[in-house]
Amino acid sequence: MTEPRLELKGITKQFPGVLANNNVDLKIIPGEIHALLGENGAGKSTLVKFIYGVQKADAGVILWEGQEVKVANPNAARKLGIGMVFQHFSLFDAMTVEENIAVGISPELAQGDLARNISDVSEQYGLPLNPTRYVNSLSVGERQRIEVVRCLLQNPRLLIMDEPTSVLTPQEVRELFKTLRRLSEEGISILYISHKLQEIKELCHTATIMRMGEVVANCIPEN
Repeated sequence: MTEPRLELKGITKQFPGVLANNNVDLKIIPGEIHALLGENGAGKSTLVKFIYGVQKADAGVILWEGQEVKVANPNAARKLGIGMVFQHFSLFDAMTVEENIAVGISPELAQGDLARNISDVSEQYGLPLNPTRYVNSLSVGERQRIEVVRCLLQNPRLLIMDEPTSVLTPQEVRELFKTLRRLSEEGISILYISHKLQEIKELCHTATIMRMGEVVANCIPEN
């Protein structure tokens, strides 16, 4: 058995009148594309916000490569090797691709020839981007590439994708899946949140199903 890259134990989070996560356990191993499934309100978003340091849990622990860690904020998550592409992009329309990426990464990574690094990573993973283009001239799919490339420049070992295909064309979905499979082959773990069962069956190795804040099943989607 490969040691999990990420393991959650007993994660519990309560908001006024709502138990968002109730004693949730989750394991993701290196190179695994792991689906997180559940209808709206199942607790998926709360759980990944805990992993990425956006919210604090009331109880439970997170183990990163076998060591218990506290993820205080997204910057701490990125330093561990956790990247996240949110469903709603955080981009400035009046800035270029390069300027947007520079805003969202550490000063060290933003130094040097960032434009060349963006071009190299985007070409390597089949996510073509022109660093000098302004965001207001890009398609929705191209905007998503900015978010993915920004994560990849930080050498993540776990990439969280929140409903990544909800705004993409079928061709863009196919290209994204090629990229995610390549990342998986390189040993990067992917936590993939989606409602689309056919995508899950096509892409993901394992799946965790949540309902009303609890894990109700784990399965192999292709079976």
